[in-house]
Amino acid sequence: MTSTTRARILIAPDSFKGSATADVVADAIADGWLTERPDDQIFRLPLADGGEGTLDVLERALPASVRHPVEVTGPDGRTVLTSWLELPGENGAAAVVELADASGLGRLDALIPWDAHTRGVGQVIRAALDSGAVELLLALGGSSSTDGGLGLLSELGARARDAAGRPLADGARGLAEISTLDLSALTPPPAGGVTVLSDVTNPLLGDRGAAVVFGPQKGFAPDELRRSDAALARYAALLPIDPAKPGAGAAGGTGAGLLAWGARLEPGADRVARLVGLDRRAAESDLVITGEGRFDDQTADGKLPSRVARAARDGGTPWAVIAGAITADLADAVAGIELRAIAGSVDAAIADPRPFLREAGARIARAWSPDRRRG
Repeated sequence: MTSTTRARILIAPDSFKGSATADVVADAIADGWLTERPDDQIFRLPLADGGEGTLDVLERALPASVRHPVEVTGPDGRTVLTSWLELPGENGAAAVVELADASGLGRLDALIPWDAHTRGVGQVIRAALDSGAVELLLALGGSSSTDGGLGLLSELGARARDAAGRPLADGARGLAEISTLDLSALTPPPAGGVTVLSDVTNPLLGDRGAAVVFGPQKGFAPDELRRSDAALARYAALLPIDPAKPGAGAAGGTGAGLLAWGARLEPGADRVARLVGLDRRAAESDLVITGEGRFDDQTADGKLPSRVARAARDGGTPWAVIAGAITADLADAVAGIELRAIAGSVDAAIADPRPFLREAGARIARAWSPDRRRG
């Protein structure tokens, strides 16, 4: 391959959380690349790890998917319009449900840590099952609540009561009064099972649990964290699972509720990668570019860009990373570009990363020599 050969470039970033969605990131990098190498083939593959934006990523990558709108009860009791994604399969349809879109922080005007709940995502699940889905994939990132998934389970048939036999208030407030939990009338999981897509490994309780670690972002004051953890402990005592299981603390403890329903936990980055054919696409490319807001030591512990880098390595393809900030060793990457260096500050890079992403894409295109391994 010579420098004038038309190269195949795979752009597969995560979102830059709080700044730009994965598709915006991919498009901006591609635009920058094409200003320098307009004849190259660009394949945009925005990705997600099971958090916010997972449905959009899968819908874009899988043309045969079908989105089904549904109205549900949002985390503050207002009606919201959300959807689930149907993925056709040989043995029937799989349904992808995104907690963030039904019951996430983005659905709140103001944080309500004691009262936010997961009823909405339970209603989406029920709608998908009623439509005949034979498998459920649940993306858990972006939760607004710390209700242990009880709202979700209640929509599927669970009955929780206080010591006087009265129904509980929604949210963590209700967990503080829970006395009995009857799961006997729960809707059975679909034949193909329920898979939770989450890279969170926290247990339900304690210093690494759902309340203490994630409660502050949901609005709990420091002096409320232990009270919320104690409410989860009352709930955990009634669940038929080990609250110490890794992932039980995901999404305000929704992981625990889903485990009680019979779900299995799976790293979101791996499952999304398989669904969109990341390994094959990387092997067929001449260069893979990934990115995220901050490329740090946690990235190497299984976050999505590390999964993209692994796909590139396994396919014998060079890879590069573009991130707001890079604080980890890039190992065998052929390039690494920080947006904060281009923008002049972190704040400028976060405010509107698109021009800096375009410049980063152009810089890699100028500096990169096409891979000769394909002769």
